[in-house]
Amino acid sequence: MRITKLIGMAAAMLLSVAPVGVFAQKTGAKTPAKTVIARSDVRELPADQQIIQALNRLTFGAKPGDILKVRAIGLDKWIDQQLQPEKINDDAMSAFVRNYSALDQNQNDLLKQYAEQQQQRREVKRDRADTTQGMTADETAQMRQQQQQQGNSRRQVVTQLQSSRAARAVASERQLQEVMTDFWENHFNIYAAKGAPEPYYLVDFDQNVIRPRALGKFRDLLEAVAQSPAMLFYLDNARSMADSSRPTLNAQNEFPRARPLGRGGFGGIMGVMRAGQQRQRQQQQQQQRKRQGLNENYGRELLELHTLGVDGGYTQQDVINVARAFTGWTIKPPAQGGGFIFRPQVHDAGEKLVLGHKLAAGRGMDDGEDVLDILAKSRATAHFISFKLARRFVSDSPSKALVDHATQVYLATDGDIREVLRSIITSPEFFSQQAFRSKVKSPFEVVVSAMRALNAAPDSTPRTAQVIAYLGEPIFGHQAPNGWPETGESWMNTGAILNRINFGMAAAAGRLPGANIRALPALDTIGSAPRDKQVEAVVATILNGMVSPDTRAVLLSGEHPMLANGAGAKGIQNMAPAEANPDSEMSGEAMADGANGQNAARARRNQNQGGKGGALQGRGFANIPQLTGLSQIVGLALGSPEFQRH
Repeated sequence: MRITKLIGMAAAMLLSVAPVGVFAQKTGAKTPAKTVIARSDVRELPADQQIIQALNRLTFGAKPGDILKVRAIGLDKWIDQQLQPEKINDDAMSAFVRNYSALDQNQNDLLKQYAEQQQQRREVKRDRADTTQGMTADETAQMRQQQQQQGNSRRQVVTQLQSSRAARAVASERQLQEVMTDFWENHFNIYAAKGAPEPYYLVDFDQNVIRPRALGKFRDLLEAVAQSPAMLFYLDNARSMADSSRPTLNAQNEFPRARPLGRGGFGGIMGVMRAGQQRQRQQQQQQQRKRQGLNENYGRELLELHTLGVDGGYTQQDVINVARAFTGWTIKPPAQGGGFIFRPQVHDAGEKLVLGHKLAAGRGMDDGEDVLDILAKSRATAHFISFKLARRFVSDSPSKALVDHATQVYLATDGDIREVLRSIITSPEFFSQQAFRSKVKSPFEVVVSAMRALNAAPDSTPRTAQVIAYLGEPIFGHQAPNGWPETGESWMNTGAILNRINFGMAAAAGRLPGANIRALPALDTIGSAPRDKQVEAVVATILNGMVSPDTRAVLLSGEHPMLANGAGAKGIQNMAPAEANPDSEMSGEAMADGANGQNAARARRNQNQGGKGGALQGRGFANIPQLTGLSQIVGLALGSPEFQRH
């Protein structure tokens, strides 16, 4: 009972923020949409806290020496540099990513390999069905190897994709681009275990769709996502086609015309045969359309999650008409590379009305393009995107003044993400006492920021991604399209807090790949110093010199109330090493199994916890010795409320 109460107190500490007056904005006459009202540039935080705030929010946490580096460059100049990632040399990270063999191929090659593996699997099944008794042991082994080949390949793609996401976040010099990539890949969420080909599509989605457009025009990003095979497959638009009662187009993007039955239009046996074949083909197409028909999934999520927001003023009829506009936006077969293709023969070519805008009949791909134009220019979209960016970078409950200002910038710049973000991260609200250390880190942010704080090298193995999954946020592992929670309270419950404290102790014990506290220059020489001196050094190095009296007392005594009575030790002992956890439903192995079966069922049960600590019970890091001295102080600091917030 006492432990539960203490855990509740710890959760309150993580979520509590000292009240500070909200910045006011003068209101005046209504201005045109393209006009941006000037705002105050007063910053409430002292200079060094401004740097810490920027490093906390615009990167995945400060590395040793980063504060001095930003101070030398100048904060505003450093922010401007991060807003232009294409000008930042990131060759070391690019070279590191090339070590991932599955990611060093384009989607065309990956999907063709997948198609070959599918064919091999079908051949094995056919041979097995035709074979009676008498298969040799070698033939049986060969059959099993061929059956496993596809699964292993998918597993490799998933684990390398997850690992590369974490590695980029740890070591890329283009930190703001990585933060924005994380933001957009959650905004346009895709579940890796949707089906067998999804991991292959996700490689292109991560590397060529999201990352290069993370700070570009929202309209360009929206179209790239709409045409991404990963999204078309995930939200079933690849299978969406006009209902059998709706008009479609021919291969020339025109309404089909009646053909004469014979030479000169007077009939003839060849004409009759062709007409019969045409009717048969049309009947087959209609039967297929009856079986599949219109799928509203992408149309609904495009409006609710990607652009307007749930309160964006659209109706169910808008959802239907948007879905109709995107019929025919589909994917080539894997054997042809699995790229985007528009098929006019299954496009609903009838007239449509979307949010009051009429789309004339008889058009093809332009229907979808016009819908994207309408949505990208909508004030509701501008507000929704601005709100989500302000929530990510400033506060779980951003002020109306800030969101309204960012909305104005969006409309004035035709949805320039870079400029909208600039207006948010240079705002008075961003540099306010109320915003400082006000947000609770997600599991991804906790693990990556710990690795950066410990100056760890990027990890090319699956282990870091598996630790993130253990804490409740498997990369590409959220099944529903709404993505992982974006507010702190969603990540805080009894199990989550204890897991985070245990994670801190495990990291200090050297269980994070590439992380060694003795490698930190500031800590290397104080191993035999008095404990109070060690605490001061850890506070300065890990917590940027700022710590509450309660946390300082814990660091000095080494007695954490939540680790009392063996609670924490038990949690640590029950956590198994990441590499010894092949059955993790959030690992690449399970992702490759798809959305069916026992692994996916367990994943859904864990996900139903809403990301709150989530995931695996009692697995992660085993046999960690009882920490003492400097290691214990570092572990407690990494698990402290000050480190868990940013």
